Amino acid sequence: MKDILKQEYSERFDDLRRCAVQVSYHKYGPAKNNFHEGRVDAVASLRKKLLAYEKTGNTEYLVDVANYAMFEFMYPAHPKAHFKATDDDKSTLPVGTPINLERGCF
Repeated sequence: MKDILKQEYSERFDDLRRCAVQVSYHKYGPAKNNFHEGRVDAVASLRKKLLAYEKTGNTEYLVDVANYAMFEFMYPAHPKAHFKATDDDKSTLPVGTPINLERGCF
């Protein structure tokens, strides 16, 4: 498993996310207040940051996208928010052709 994570996971990305959360805490206040109280829309903010990334290529925006996704997970605004492990259906498959699908593994 460690070998898989070496190639398939970014500790640097997590470090950058943690730093961004600390900066945001001081800049905007506690996430619990901002998201749980409905002061900030995490999903709309996530979309805005993703558009900024698409426009500029600045990967800092991807760090923000991940953090907004985490805040929505922690303090969901969606009325039907829940976690249920699922398998992909056609509507949620990755865009493109993953290597193992091309190989016929699944």
